[in-house]
Amino acid sequence: MRKKGFFTSLYEQRWAFLFIAPVVLLFLIFVVGPLIASFYWSFTEYNGIHAPKWVGVENYKNIFFHDARFWKSIRNTIFYTLVIPPGVALSLLLAIAVDQRIRFKNFFRMIYFIPSVTSVIALSVIWKWLFAGEKYGLINYFLILIGLKPVDWLMSPFWTLPAIMIMSIWAGIGYNMLLFLAGLQTIPTTVYEAAEIDGANIWDKFRYITLPLLKPTMVFVVIMGFILSFQVFERIYIMTESEFGIGGVLDCALTVVAYLYDMGFRKFQMGYASALGYVVFAVVFIITIINIKFLKTKVEY
Repeated sequence: MRKKGFFTSLYEQRWAFLFIAPVVLLFLIFVVGPLIASFYWSFTEYNGIHAPKWVGVENYKNIFFHDARFWKSIRNTIFYTLVIPPGVALSLLLAIAVDQRIRFKNFFRMIYFIPSVTSVIALSVIWKWLFAGEKYGLINYFLILIGLKPVDWLMSPFWTLPAIMIMSIWAGIGYNMLLFLAGLQTIPTTVYEAAEIDGANIWDKFRYITLPLLKPTMVFVVIMGFILSFQVFERIYIMTESEFGIGGVLDCALTVVAYLYDMGFRKFQMGYASALGYVVFAVVFIITIINIKFLKTKVEY
């Protein structure tokens, strides 16, 4: 007798399509629909109120050849990606530390991971208070205690973006630490035991075993770091937004997504903002491909 399959009758197939229809419908309405609409708007002059006016590739030409503010946002975003190397290094060191046989290691894991599950808005508000100028911020209070001059962190063209980068490194360590910790626990202990028999010290085991076998995790962390760096917005908005705009003094902390928001939702140039969105997508896609090309290598045990 022929065995009945999972979906053998038309009746069962109809019920299956009925159950997945709401999810598919929501995906089409809130993901595919906006993608198609924004792609069309990127070739138009559109303010969200009047009907879009077709302008062809003018928005893209203005972005690349006439928009100095866009290029400044690109430079700021590239500078912001400098948070990746120290963030990755600190996350790896913390993962190695909490992977040891120490007391209260689960407690330390929880403490380091808490910022990753806390709202970015809440973290940004807290750090904005910490970086408050003059003698009112906690960081400046400690600077004064040790005899240094207070810094107006978020009102200085030089210090605004580095201050946000410090906050970003602190906020992202816990999540990357958890990824590295998962990677460390996949490495067989027998490999380390064999290395110890051969006379390898701690540095040798880290250099020739831990780092090579963590390459897949390292690739993922670095690529996600680049993607998230080009998408950074909330902390820029919370820590630099004022009645004059977003991005701090002289746009010193203006990133590409913050610029997209400023053009689309403050100046209501929806067509131009849509074009910016696709330019950002292209940049992130190219950087991701480059990272995969140069970082992804074959790992053998």
